[in-house]
Amino acid sequence: MATTDPRVDAYVDMAAAFAQPILSHLRAAVHRACPDAEETLRWNMPSFSYKGQILCQMAAFKEHATFGFWRSTDVTGTPEAASAMGQFGRLTSVTDLPDDAALDALIRKAAALIDSGSKAPRPPKHPKPPLDMPGDLGVALGANPAAQATYDGFPPGQKREYLEWIAEAKRPETRMKRIGQAVEWMAEGKRRNWKYETC
Repeated sequence: MATTDPRVDAYVDMAAAFAQPILSHLRAAVHRACPDAEETLRWNMPSFSYKGQILCQMAAFKEHATFGFWRSTDVTGTPEAASAMGQFGRLTSVTDLPDDAALDALIRKAAALIDSGSKAPRPPKHPKPPLDMPGDLGVALGANPAAQATYDGFPPGQKREYLEWIAEAKRPETRMKRIGQAVEWMAEGKRRNWKYETC
C-alpha cells in the first residue's frame, strides 16, 4: 500500500509546469514498483524510503528535474550523471526517462538491495603518512623515559595528535611550551586530548 505525504503533493504542485508531469510519473513509478515505499521530504526534496532506508529521491529546479537512487552505482552500474545529480541527468520531459519497464526494474533492484541487507561499500581508507618526529621533541622525550615509553606505546593516531599540536605552534616559545606540556602529559600516561575523555 502506497504511503503518500501531503508535503510531496505540495512540492509537485509548486514545481515548474514542465517538471510536474516528470515528478508525477516518477512518483507513480516508485509506488508501482515498490508498493511499500514511503514518501517524505529530505533535504527539501521528495524522498522515498523502504524499510527505513532511503530508496531514491527526486527534485525539480528552474530548468530541469532529477531522479536518483541512494545506492546509485549498485543499482545502475554507472556513476551519477556529471550534468546533474541523479542517474539520468537533467530531465526536461518524461521522454528523458527510461521506459516504464526499465524504470520499474531499477526501482525493484534498489528495493532488493535493501532487502538483501547489503551495505554500500565504503570508500577505501588511505592511511596518512607518518609524521616525522621534531628533533627538539625527540630530545625532550629521550630525557624522560616514562614519557618516551608512553609515546612508544601510542598507536599512530595518538602520536599524530601530539606531533600536529606541536607543529601547529607559530612562535618558538609556544612550541617549547607545548613540548614541555606534551612530555609532562606523556610521563603521566595521558593522551593529547585526555581532558575530554570523560565528557
